[in-house]
Amino acid sequence: MRIGVLTSGGDCPGLNAVIRSVVHRAVDVHGDEVVGIEDGYLGLIEQRSRPLDHDDVQGLLTRGGTILGSSRVEPARIRRAVAEAPALAAALGIDALIAIGGDGTFAAAQLFCEAGLPVVGVPKTIDNDVNATDTSFGFDTAVSVATEAIDRLKTTAESHQRVMVVEVMGREAGWIALEAGTAGGAHGILLPEKPFDIESVCVMIEERFARGKKFAIVVAAEGARPAPGTLRLDPGVVDRYGHRRYGGIGTRLAQELEHWLGKESRPVILGHIQRGGPPTARDRVLATRFGWHAVEAVHKGASGYFTALRGTLVELMPIADAIAEPKTVPRQRLLEAEAVL
Repeated sequence: MRIGVLTSGGDCPGLNAVIRSVVHRAVDVHGDEVVGIEDGYLGLIEQRSRPLDHDDVQGLLTRGGTILGSSRVEPARIRRAVAEAPALAAALGIDALIAIGGDGTFAAAQLFCEAGLPVVGVPKTIDNDVNATDTSFGFDTAVSVATEAIDRLKTTAESHQRVMVVEVMGREAGWIALEAGTAGGAHGILLPEKPFDIESVCVMIEERFARGKKFAIVVAAEGARPAPGTLRLDPGVVDRYGHRRYGGIGTRLAQELEHWLGKESRPVILGHIQRGGPPTARDRVLATRFGWHAVEAVHKGASGYFTALRGTLVELMPIADAIAEPKTVPRQRLLEAEAVL
């Protein structure tokens, strides 16, 4: 069997570990050939690929990014490619495709499946917002990076009696802000799931300084939004791939806090640093397990399914379940976070 593998959407730590695992399992156990498709679905459309063997994946377990490259493709171009799905697969000589990515990647994978190209998905997301799986690789690394940043910012914030607003990734789901903020001992956590009141944030900080504390750390997900009528915020724009680019909650919030509190406030935008570098041990293990199970799913003929972590086990779940709606932070986790701030 010839198995194609691609990485699509934003990069994150652990992608290379999945590729490595796919090659080892497919070649060593099943005697398959593995074809690496370059730059995601764009490479599938443009027929750019290369064979992958043991030499190509040596040392990939600890390496961030993706050796296959990644890209985003406009929805209209994806739809045109779907109509030619069997021909695209035949031209590359692949019998099935393993698509590693998030909700956009999975939405395209579902279309290709329906058009006759067998696809098995592997979930990848920094935001941890893919539904039907407890978590996906890349998230643990992002939380670790954000937590370390909060730890480091505390010392400089205290030295200068400042308020630090740390903006982390999370457009629709605030998992990184929730877990990094909790682990780093932040004094305020703002999530997309719960609109915030700027006055309440100011009161919290004022009360903290009144108790003799010299600094405050507020962690905000990039998709955090103010309650209606409390703060004007640039809603951002939707790019040609259908993703909203937000207007910079960290900078805007720091400006407002300094204005109303009269205390020096600084925004810290972690941005793509959360995506870079080597994956944590946890992400390396999960990525390896996902690659193993993806190959087995291909041989079972489980097209239209993806590898999902359910408790401690990796199970196959329908791709349709993953793209039905994003996995957001539930109310109980919000209550838990508020109790420890």
